[in-house]
Amino acid sequence: MRLVRAALLPALLLATLAACSGGNRTFGERVRDTVDPPSGPVESTGRAVDRAIDRVRPN
Repeated sequence: MRLVRAALLPALLLATLAACSGGNRTFGERVRDTVDPPSGPVESTGRAVDRAIDRVRPN
């Protein structure tokens, strides 16, 4: 049971972080999603997390 909780906690945190990005994608992000669409929910969530982190991180 501890292993299941340990696995679900990071997934939950990443899902909430991905939800913060909203639908305001740049033109390049929309083109990438059209030309090379995510091949599943994990890749889609990964892209959303990457975009959310890039928006939060200062340049």
